[in-house]
Amino acid sequence: MDEVLLRNLTPSVLAILVRRGADFAAAEDAVQDALVEAVRVWPADPPRDPKGWLVTVAWRRFLDTVRADAARRRREDLVNEEPAPGPAPAADDTLRLYFLCAHPSLTPSSAVALTLRAVGGLTTRQIARAYLVPEATMAQRISRAKRTVSRLRFDQPGDVATVLRVLYLVFNEGYSGDVDLAAEAIRLTRQLAAVIDHPEVAGLLALMLLHHARRAARTAPDGSLVPLAEQDRGRWDTASIAEGVAILQAALARDRLGEFQAQAAIAALHADAPTAEETDWVQIVEWYDELAHLTDSPIVRLNRAVAVGEADGPRAGLAALAALDDSLPRHTAVAAYLHERDGDLATAARLYAEAAQKAPNLAERGHLTRQAARLNARR
Repeated sequence: MDEVLLRNLTPSVLAILVRRGADFAAAEDAVQDALVEAVRVWPADPPRDPKGWLVTVAWRRFLDTVRADAARRRREDLVNEEPAPGPAPAADDTLRLYFLCAHPSLTPSSAVALTLRAVGGLTTRQIARAYLVPEATMAQRISRAKRTVSRLRFDQPGDVATVLRVLYLVFNEGYSGDVDLAAEAIRLTRQLAAVIDHPEVAGLLALMLLHHARRAARTAPDGSLVPLAEQDRGRWDTASIAEGVAILQAALARDRLGEFQAQAAIAALHADAPTAEETDWVQIVEWYDELAHLTDSPIVRLNRAVAVGEADGPRAGLAALAALDDSLPRHTAVAAYLHERDGDLATAARLYAEAAQKAPNLAERGHLTRQAARLNARR
């Protein structure tokens, strides 16, 4: 190491830093740091331009010091600006987060992921496992959603209907991975119901509780689906049913009917029946009529056809089904069920097999395949 060279270069390097705008004391400290680094690095890797090397390293050290000092001063300013101890402001940031995460500018999948991350407190890894996607994929999805909402003002949030739709999507994701998304959706909806007084929030919470109450009876020990009519009702969670019904009754009493309250009313009628045979299908059809009026949804009309088939006979159900587009999801499965009820086992078996090919998941495909096999064995 040429110590004489370093000593000779020091004044020149210091002058360059001062000329660039550094105050003398800070420039001197930066040059000293650069000299220490030169002693460490140069013996093994001597630079071709020693003076240029020292200027570059010293300037970087100076900038690092300036940034650190600025950050320190900012932290001190924040401490000085900190509000005095006392009651917290009335504004609820959690409620704002709900609405911002459910902003209409986000896709449904991004809104769900962002809600779980920002409001639910789940890690990116947990959300990725729940959705059965790579963690990197979910991280990108959440990052894109954050970038989108970062450009929005808090006075431009989504509306209540959008927030509830996002929570409903979370609930319907089911129970995959290491996070029970149905239970998480109930937790989040309870949290929302505690900060906003809205009958549809209560309706959604009631709907979730009533559906979740049947969870233990929905699958057989081998994992296969158990249809509602065949479920062991003794395994239903009566406490959740009672809570759901109480919440629903309070919401309906406000006379501001919405789609989630209507859906919850249908779920409550199923939960109230001691046996499948005692289900009040006539009243369920009436609620489906209300729901169809509220939503004009073809899926609602498809479910209504099943209820009509139970209330007025399978041929009435088939007539209601005939008015619907046969490309609707589960249309073929509903047709198979109604034809079986009508005694046309050959048509029902064929339709069950067709429906199995269109099933959205393996559990449903297996159920429909077994239904087709059962009827074929009876012919």
